[in-house]
Amino acid sequence: MLLQHIRDVKDPEHPYSLEELKVITEDAIEVDDKRSYVRVTFTPTVEHCSMATVIGLCLRVKLMRSLPPRFKVDIRVAPGSHASEAAVNKQLNDKERVAAALENPNLVDMVDECLAPSYG
Repeated sequence: MLLQHIRDVKDPEHPYSLEELKVITEDAIEVDDKRSYVRVTFTPTVEHCSMATVIGLCLRVKLMRSLPPRFKVDIRVAPGSHASEAAVNKQLNDKERVAAALENPNLVDMVDECLAPSYG
């Protein structure tokens, strides 16, 4: 059900959605409504994907905008799918780092571009 919110998020480097690229799948989304907890595990297309943090940030922002504020969102790279898995996971789930990233106008533009509805 949560996939409907994030299925159209576009890849920062390709004209395809994350779902089309198999970066996100229904199986990799956990929702615990009672605990107000959501975890999305995504799989970058390549092990050295330089956009992994941007993709994760896009997913986080989309869910922050779509879900009630009571939800804690956990965004993770699939185990073994990225060379810097631990560092990416730490960045994506650190409130201060996320807030700092969202103060960067270039990064916000990139995120907004990935989240813009596509009419194709």
